[in-house]
Amino acid sequence: MGKKRKHSEPTEAAVTVKDESAPERPKRTLLGYKTKVEDEKKIDSPHAGFRNKEKVLVTCTRRISFRYRHLMLNLVDLLPHCKKDNKIESKESKGATLNELVELKSCSSCLFFECRKGKDLYLWMAKCPNGPSVKFLVNAVHTMEELKLTGNHLKGSRPILTFSSNFDKNPHWQLLKEMISQIFGTPKDHRKSKPYHDHVFVFSIVDDHIWFRNYQISCPHTGAQKLDCGDLDKMTLVEVGPRFCLNPIKVFGGSFGGPTLYENPFYVSPNQIRSLEKRKQAGKYVKKVKAKTRRKMHELENPLEVDEFADMWKE
Repeated sequence: MGKKRKHSEPTEAAVTVKDESAPERPKRTLLGYKTKVEDEKKIDSPHAGFRNKEKVLVTCTRRISFRYRHLMLNLVDLLPHCKKDNKIESKESKGATLNELVELKSCSSCLFFECRKGKDLYLWMAKCPNGPSVKFLVNAVHTMEELKLTGNHLKGSRPILTFSSNFDKNPHWQLLKEMISQIFGTPKDHRKSKPYHDHVFVFSIVDDHIWFRNYQISCPHTGAQKLDCGDLDKMTLVEVGPRFCLNPIKVFGGSFGGPTLYENPFYVSPNQIRSLEKRKQAGKYVKKVKAKTRRKMHELENPLEVDEFADMWKE
């Protein structure tokens, strides 16, 4: 049997005592190290309690056409702070159903695509659960799949929202501008968004319609890590898509209903437009029938004289 080793007691120099007065390591985040002093300053500041927690629920009705479904999916890709849900039935109780879905998904806004007759697309833009809400008719729809555009930007990056000067003229346009800026603006420091801007959302009013365009911010890059001032002056916008036009119908005081705050006097429903076109086509047939009757009456009133040489070659 081997002898056991004698364990030598550690010397006083080898013994290290943990210094309790040493500062704790700060918490590491995606934006750097976070100290308690900064947290206390943020708490003491008057704007410390505000944080943009905007979340948008995007859904649609059943039996929606493929083009409108692609448009909805394009908007889902452009909004990293949105949540997509299953299709619902377009019935009278859609307002209560959508408010429950928004509450279950812990969202504050909703974009609801309602398709009727497989042709007409209506967009509901609502702030839940207290409103207001707006109903639009969507026209001139062009999705990313059908447009051959050269622009391209990274998914999840924050957009820059630009509005035309027409939005400041009337109160209802100012309300729509505020709702669009809250719904389409990506919150800062969102977990699914990138901390930079590389594309622009353009909202412009032409003929009482809101036209939407999406552009990529393209800048010539020489290969260096930093951009020159001359390169910044040469920035251009390249369209990415999708494209669509919003025709406002009504502005309601509540969520998906309530008192009417504004009604568009120039709005004409698609059903009325189609009925007018059918009447025009029916009018062409009526004109042909009337022309035939007038021709027969003219022939009866003005008969041709008998030709004396008509039976000359029959003998």
